[in-house]
Amino acid sequence: MAAEMLGGNGYLLWSGVAAVITGLVVWLLPLGWEWQGVMFAVLTLLAAWLWWKWLSRRVREQKHSDSHLNQRGQQLIGRRFVLESPLVNGRGHMRVGDSSWPVSASEDLGAGTHVEVIAIEGITLIIRAVIA
Repeated sequence: MAAEMLGGNGYLLWSGVAAVITGLVVWLLPLGWEWQGVMFAVLTLLAAWLWWKWLSRRVREQKHSDSHLNQRGQQLIGRRFVLESPLVNGRGHMRVGDSSWPVSASEDLGAGTHVEVIAIEGITLIIRAVIA
């Protein structure tokens, strides 16, 4: 268990489970040491493979959900806001929560316009006007 806590991947736990299962089978059906070794090896490999399949699927799903964890701009794509100040030459700033973000649009927009964030370039939010 100490080695498992240092590694943290779970593979040694399943070797222990394979050893317990092998012990139970040998208790019920006395087998020679050769068959005990083969059974332990097969159960360990099977358990490690199943653990790897489960873990890799879980990591893949988690990566998808956390892909924008520290990318605040990416999290804003698709969200809608109201401009507090007009955009001049398609550029300006927009208040998002307690932050001010530089924004860019293909046209000038007046204060009070409802906008949607459609992309981000660097730290600049690309927005477009939407009908409220």
